[in-house]
Amino acid sequence: MLAQSFASTVFKSVARSVEPITSRVILTRPYSGTTPPSPSPPPPPPSHDSRAPPPTEETTHFGYKTVNRTEKENLVGGVFSSVASNYDLMNDVMSMGVHRLWKHHFINRLDAGMRPSSSEPLQFLDVAGGTGDIAFGLLEHAEKRFGDVESKITVADINPDMLKEGELRYVKSKWAKESKNRVEFLVQNGETMDAIPDNSKDVYTIAFGIRNFTDIQKGLNTAYRVLKPGGIFACLEFSQVENPVIDYAYQAYSFSLLPLMGQLIANDRDSYQYLVESIQKFPKQEEFKSMIEKAGFYVPEPGYENLTFGVASIHIGIKL
Repeated sequence: MLAQSFASTVFKSVARSVEPITSRVILTRPYSGTTPPSPSPPPPPPSHDSRAPPPTEETTHFGYKTVNRTEKENLVGGVFSSVASNYDLMNDVMSMGVHRLWKHHFINRLDAGMRPSSSEPLQFLDVAGGTGDIAFGLLEHAEKRFGDVESKITVADINPDMLKEGELRYVKSKWAKESKNRVEFLVQNGETMDAIPDNSKDVYTIAFGIRNFTDIQKGLNTAYRVLKPGGIFACLEFSQVENPVIDYAYQAYSFSLLPLMGQLIANDRDSYQYLVESIQKFPKQEEFKSMIEKAGFYVPEPGYENLTFGVASIHIGIKL
């Protein structure tokens, strides 16, 4: 009953037409007007071959490179080990600081927490959540909105260096001073989650992590497995800008400035180059929506919410 009631609440929320949350229109609908023809987006840097052969059963993409599937996990691990200590700085650079507003909106839109009429705490699972910002935000929202000081969260990440950053934050947080052990950090592959039982979680969140999976569909299938009936899948991810004029400017910024800023700020150009390319290789909004449905989830209309013209988007699925 708890999960079904919570699912009903989220369903009603996401089924409404998307409205901007501030008068500055930082979060907005997809652009649907008529635009003049625009030049093609700038090509990727010549050091990366965007014309590499398409992935096969044995290969996949790592940015614009085609690599063996068995290699991608280690390659991605190297990227995030490299940026772990500067992860928030990395997101600030990549989104010009707007990622903090996106995450705040994501948590508020999900509106998760044990309702006062219930006696059963929620079980959250935040995947690829190493540094803990989404996890702590969910707990804070649940307490302030519903007085929920019982629900628990598992922060899962494949990268131990990222989890260490989250654990360092946790020991300084108010939750570490409690005796309820409400936060658990767990090294897990998001595609398998072999330490998470079937039908055991009420809410599965993942923010800016699923595009780094070797097999995204497998990860979605696993999300469906671990959620209880009525459970909620919620994903925040960089996405595809649909307005060609805005997209042209965005591509120019991404390919020209982000790797350079990575070099200047974090002394790590290659990791930032991969992260830019990984965004370009991620499925477009409609395709990703179809993949969520293929995993078994019910996706309420309008299907997804574009943020900042589609630079990022929120996807919700319900396990019926």
